[in-house]
Amino acid sequence: MSEPTTPQTAPVAVRPRRELLAWRNAIFVIFALSGLSIATWVARLPAIRDNLDLTTGTVGLLILGMSIGSILGLVASQHLLARLGPRNGMRLTLGLVAAGLLLIGVGASLVPLEGIVLVGLIIFGFGNGALDVMMNVEGAAAEQELGKTVMPLMHACFSFGTVAGAGLGALASAAGVEVFWHALILAVVIAVAAVIAVRFVPAEQAVVDLDDAPKTPWRERLRESLSVWADGRLILIGVIMLGMAFAEGSANDWLALAVVDGHEQSNTTGALVYGVFVTAMTVGRIVGGPLIDRFGRVPVLQVSAGAAIAGLVLFILTPVTGLMVLGTVLWGLGASLGFPVGMSAAADDSKRAAARVSAVAMIGYCAFLVGPPLIGILGDSIGLLNALFVVLVLIVLAGLASPAARESSRRKR
Repeated sequence: MSEPTTPQTAPVAVRPRRELLAWRNAIFVIFALSGLSIATWVARLPAIRDNLDLTTGTVGLLILGMSIGSILGLVASQHLLARLGPRNGMRLTLGLVAAGLLLIGVGASLVPLEGIVLVGLIIFGFGNGALDVMMNVEGAAAEQELGKTVMPLMHACFSFGTVAGAGLGALASAAGVEVFWHALILAVVIAVAAVIAVRFVPAEQAVVDLDDAPKTPWRERLRESLSVWADGRLILIGVIMLGMAFAEGSANDWLALAVVDGHEQSNTTGALVYGVFVTAMTVGRIVGGPLIDRFGRVPVLQVSAGAAIAGLVLFILTPVTGLMVLGTVLWGLGASLGFPVGMSAAADDSKRAAARVSAVAMIGYCAFLVGPPLIGILGDSIGLLNALFVVLVLIVLAGLASPAARESSRRKR
């Protein structure tokens, strides 16, 4: 059983505490800005579809463009981080997020052209994909210096950002605000908040000699980036993230519909049950950090996997609405910590943190991208509730792989 991590046993911070807390808080804000940007796009997607008179297939192609941009951003992130450092790297990527969001707005209503929206989505996806790695690497570094687990709370800030983005999107839609003006306002908010927040992020990575990194030949850097895939522990961490990201992504896309079609409930009930899931996810991330500090990563992940398994079984099998809601709560709580804890574990090897975080993030993103369509295809053949058994199997595998997330010697007594 892994030793719990406590402030007394963690490494001593190498910078003043006020500076360290400002760094941590800046990462909180950056996580929230990422969530805000993504939820803004998702919330206005119906309006964009209607404005451009798009078919479902065309919308799918636009989303594919964003996915391609995200993957390219993930691949490029470690090189941008090594060359620019975290402060300038985040300044650049948040700028790309704001610019991409603005272009989406331009193509959606100011100059209605799906090609402009596609270019905006590729830029938006690239910025968010690269930012995802940078903010997780910096979050893990701040976590190590703080001596207590804060990564789940950082991901909770992302959830808060998505809630804010969804709420503002609903208000804008109800008020009849054009997508362009909504996107413009949010792009300015993100850009201004980014400029303020990144000032408190270190100019250089705390764990990498950036003076040497850009001088290394690109082939050597590529080989080093690919070498992380030979690390068996990292692959198992990827399995954890695969299972838990699959659990989260399938709920985001299919839970409400499974409530309506599988359990024969109303559309309103489906929306409310999805709200229960998102709330449980957020609560799990808020309380997860102290629990990990008290009991260690492995026991918390094992209990989380057990909760997700029990919750999913209840959700799939029970005909009783109250038990279905209880299952949803357990599902959300259980799936909440796999992604942030996997990021923390991947960053334990500080000298290769960017490459390792990029690798496991790619696994997690693949689950988010591939999982929902797979559930949909299976659901057409065997029903949505039965299709969710695939998620159940992956959560079991994530639970079995959880010992790979054990704290490194740096974080143990």
